[in-house]
Amino acid sequence: MRISPFFVYSASALALASPAFAQTTEPEFPASEADESVAPDIVVTAARTQLPVSALPLTIDVIDAESFDRQLTISGSTVDAVSALLPSFSPTREKLSGAGESLRGRSPLYAIDGIPQSTPVRDGSRDGYTIDPFFIDRVEVIYGSNALQGIGATGGVVNQVTVPAPKADGLTVRTLLQGTAADGFDAEALGGKVAALAGWRGGALDASVGGAFERRGAFVDGAGNRIGVDGTQGEIQDSDSWSVFGRVGYQLSPDARIELIANHFELEGNNNYVIVPGDRSPYRPSSSIRGRTPGDAPSNEADMLSASLTDSDLAGGAFTLQGFYNRTQDTFGGGTFATFQDPAIDPTGQLFDQSANKSRKIGGKVSYERPVPGLEDLVVTLGFDALVDKTEQTLVQTGRAWVPETEFRSYAPFAQANLKLAGGLLRLAGGLRHEDVKLKVSDYETLASYGASNAGDISTYEPVFVKGGSPSFSKTLINGGVIVEPIGGVRAYGSYAQGFTIADVGRILRGITERGVNIDSYLSLEPVLSNNRELGIEVERGPLDASVSYFWSSSKLGSRLVLTGDGIFEVVRAPVEIEGLELSLKTRTPVPGLDLSVAYSHLVGRTDDDGDGVLEAKLDGANISPDRLNLAADYANGRFSARAQARFYLSRTFEGQVRESAFDGYTLLDAYLGYETGFGLVSLGVQNALDKYYLTYDSDTVRTFDNSRFFAGRGRTFTLSLQSEF
Repeated sequence: MRISPFFVYSASALALASPAFAQTTEPEFPASEADESVAPDIVVTAARTQLPVSALPLTIDVIDAESFDRQLTISGSTVDAVSALLPSFSPTREKLSGAGESLRGRSPLYAIDGIPQSTPVRDGSRDGYTIDPFFIDRVEVIYGSNALQGIGATGGVVNQVTVPAPKADGLTVRTLLQGTAADGFDAEALGGKVAALAGWRGGALDASVGGAFERRGAFVDGAGNRIGVDGTQGEIQDSDSWSVFGRVGYQLSPDARIELIANHFELEGNNNYVIVPGDRSPYRPSSSIRGRTPGDAPSNEADMLSASLTDSDLAGGAFTLQGFYNRTQDTFGGGTFATFQDPAIDPTGQLFDQSANKSRKIGGKVSYERPVPGLEDLVVTLGFDALVDKTEQTLVQTGRAWVPETEFRSYAPFAQANLKLAGGLLRLAGGLRHEDVKLKVSDYETLASYGASNAGDISTYEPVFVKGGSPSFSKTLINGGVIVEPIGGVRAYGSYAQGFTIADVGRILRGITERGVNIDSYLSLEPVLSNNRELGIEVERGPLDASVSYFWSSSKLGSRLVLTGDGIFEVVRAPVEIEGLELSLKTRTPVPGLDLSVAYSHLVGRTDDDGDGVLEAKLDGANISPDRLNLAADYANGRFSARAQARFYLSRTFEGQVRESAFDGYTLLDAYLGYETGFGLVSLGVQNALDKYYLTYDSDTVRTFDNSRFFAGRGRTFTLSLQSEF
């Protein structure tokens, strides 16, 4: 469902724990006083306001529980589900790493119940895999640069809303049994999943606890070959994952609630395969054979704990006090990379090592929102957010520090106002958020390779000493917007919002090669400030639900990834401009139960490649996604439901890049069938139903010199599921 909200204020820590009810007609504030005869619209917790979505001018897509479950049956992961449904989201790499995956050409911020999963200091690109999707109720996708979660949402926010607390007294149990097979039904490609969640409510007290375990087999492409394993960044195929989720809540009053949520997630490769490099000349992607990769298997581990106190009717307003703790460890595969060599440890140049990111976050917020007494059409919000993140990247086998422990601290007071005029014909929204950010880095030495006087002679490798410091950035971010609703169901809006992040500090710190650097004055640590402007029209009348939006986003000192000669990405700072057009149309047909939909996204991105101040170069495949068209048909009649969807990834060339980096494009067709039996929902998902043989977007456009990172996409895959509730 496409809605058009503007995030009238923002926060670095998390979204409101109590949902913000958007309604088809505007209620009195707070939402609990609304006319109960009015059917509630979709709940948008990420908006952090009790105002209806019609009061907020920007764009959000909400993947509801039914749509989300269907996509999970087809593809299996939250990231794949979001990518399949939203044309402005790039094709996934179909690997554990999400490096280069983007929303509107910029990095999205992943969150769970508003709690950010990314690490601002050193982006490990694993933030899409920190909770099992069995515990996710719906996904809210916020488009465009904004400061809703504070730092990081330059492309938007992907907020995963966990399953709600039980509503009725007693015990309820939800279970999932699932099996997955590739087209040939080979044993090594079989996978399976089991999960269960039990919930109990007794008056004011409720509790939920659940667990999930999934084993994934080898992946097979459209030609029947094993897909090559990414032994460095990490794999989804040939892996095991398990997750434990718990929630305890107590209703202090009809409007006030305290709640504690905990989640633990682990995904680890089984290390049963090694890569067989491909060959780009005869178009032969890499494959895999049985074998063991040296070192520890790539893995991802995440812990989350949050506590909240909310009151939706405190002195006529909504009060929230919430805090969280988050810990992640991302282990990457290794190799005898030149970057890891150190003559003091191994003068032969054959030193094997691998890296791991370790991050710990603690954050919190307080906010209060209410209408101004005597002027009920003016709603004001005041709040304060805080976040402290400590991150380091170490080399697992030798214990060396690649990225020194770096502390990121953010304090952010904010204020916002929203004014309804002429009975809702016109809405004005605007406000500001002041970001006070500080980095703290102690003195450190780089790896020896960064101080080499002769890159080809390991004996000249010598670490570079870097003097630490505490650079700080202070910036007031503004936003503003207007909505005009001339008739019911027709809405036009315009908005301006600033987003804020810092470039991948870890890549910058570890890659310093010049001596005498003082972090306090090192320009590359300057933040990325993105400006998002958007115009849109939305129509929801009768059987028609349509929207069109045009946006342009700019950053004077942007951040993009560029490959080094060693095949490791480093950060380049340069201006970036992105503009795009998004269209969507959904309609009910004369056939009962049949809906048809179409969605299209067009993106253009440019940067200054030669430093002359002119944005002459197109962004490459590592930094922007292809244009795309989605077509879908949904059918539901009684116990039976079905969906067919086609994704057309359109060809794209990149001026200034090698000819081999051009994207040829491809089309994928997916299908879903479901039947509600007396013992649960039996469903069958078919991914890549036509068994299309294709290269992934990342493989086709990035590292075109690397035959090992030359991956085909997944072929036809069947997933059979049984979901039961009792």
